[in-house]
Amino acid sequence: MIKPIETIYHDDGGIQKLYKFDNNYGASVVHHSYSYGNEDGLWELAVIEFIDDLDWDIAYDTPITEDVIGYLTDEDVEEILHKIKELPKND
Repeated sequence: MIKPIETIYHDDGGIQKLYKFDNNYGASVVHHSYSYGNEDGLWELAVIEFIDDLDWDIAYDTPITEDVIGYLTDEDVEEILHKIKELPKND
């Protein structure tokens, strides 16, 4: 299981998990009142690209997706995280 580098709990009950890999890509995985799948207890994932150790942007141009991916189970998230980890390094 891939572990997040940070887990953020929001006052409204939402949660965000951040992942970062050696290729400078990662993921923001969320579950909150506006995320796709929230009503079913599912996750929404965005592929992200790190600018530095703290700053990142959503990457809309990867072979994995050109947008966020919603309605994901824990198993779906883990599978996508492995795909992100295998992307070519982005300098």
